[in-house]
Amino acid sequence: MAENSDKTGEMSVSSQDALRRKEVSDYVDRLSNEHRMLVVLKAQLYDRAWGAMLDDLKNRLAGKPYIFKLANRINDDIVRIEEMQKFEKEHNIDLSDYVKM
Repeated sequence: MAENSDKTGEMSVSSQDALRRKEVSDYVDRLSNEHRMLVVLKAQLYDRAWGAMLDDLKNRLAGKPYIFKLANRINDDIVRIEEMQKFEKEHNIDLSDYVKM
């Protein structure tokens, strides 16, 4: 068994934390410029809330009033946001804490 395992073979909390930090770091390193821009906009314009940003984009698509005019790639941005939102939920983090602004 690995040094950081207990007698049952489970990883220690510190090993799990280190693995989680690495996974988040690797994910952030792979983010495209478009993904990073969405994280920055979420933090600066939408109070760190994906929901408000998604509502804004969907309202724009539907021809309803919206807050912020993004590029014409709304559907792509919605897919990016939903993917990053899922990652944040799975790892209980806010990518705004990891992406340099």
